[in-house]
Amino acid sequence: MKPHENLDPLVIAGKSYASRLLVGTGKYKDFAETRAAVEASGAQIITVAIRRTNIGQNPGEPSLLDAIPPSKYTLLPNTAGCYSADDAVRTLRLARELLDGHDLVKLEVLGDPKTLFPNMVETLSAARTLVSEGFKVMVYTSDDPIIARQLEDIGCVAVMPLASLIGSGMGILNPWNLQIIIENAKVPVLVDAGVGTASDAAIAMELGCHGVLMNTAIAAAQNPVLMASAMKKAVEAGREAYLAGRMPKKPYSAAPSSPTAGLITPAGKTT
Repeated sequence: MKPHENLDPLVIAGKSYASRLLVGTGKYKDFAETRAAVEASGAQIITVAIRRTNIGQNPGEPSLLDAIPPSKYTLLPNTAGCYSADDAVRTLRLARELLDGHDLVKLEVLGDPKTLFPNMVETLSAARTLVSEGFKVMVYTSDDPIIARQLEDIGCVAVMPLASLIGSGMGILNPWNLQIIIENAKVPVLVDAGVGTASDAAIAMELGCHGVLMNTAIAAAQNPVLMASAMKKAVEAGREAYLAGRMPKKPYSAAPSSPTAGLITPAGKTT
């Protein structure tokens, strides 16, 4: 294997990525910190909240594109802050214009401002419209396996169930539903929302998730750049553990690490 080759890429909409960690750009103190954290994370797909971040729609203001250039990263415009299908579709149409026809997007339609739980009726409606218009839709969803399958059937290129509420840092609260989604999906499944620390990311990957998207877990850490580095390692370790195949769990049954046959007895004899 050559040093630059990656035999286990994340493939989304036909494009391969070496990193399975996707990161957001909100909540940092400035664009310099954003850039440093993104670089430490090793992420290649970077989410951008079109309604909250300037990428050219506000002339004269600092632009995120100066810190996170599209020539180096794959930008993933998202609809954070949208509460209806119409708003989400309108936002991503604007993003496509601002980014010269860019069609890979992240759809999220929220249900209420307190929990930020997804409104799946509006999400399904927006997904149908966006797919029909040629967008490649990665979609934030509840951890309902039936909804995940419907989103895939519509034509979404990745489904992104929450681990727990956005920004909560509570980790994976329902691993069983995630496993059902993973086992039945024919498109990548990425945990989106709820990751709080590196072990949460590793668990998601050990379950078989194809990737993890996070923002607050890094940006709200006391040292965001160091946490970004930790998340990079956690995602890689979790993926390797999943591919390696963990040993079976054996409740109430111990098994020695060393063989018990052929032991030397005190008298010098072997068993």
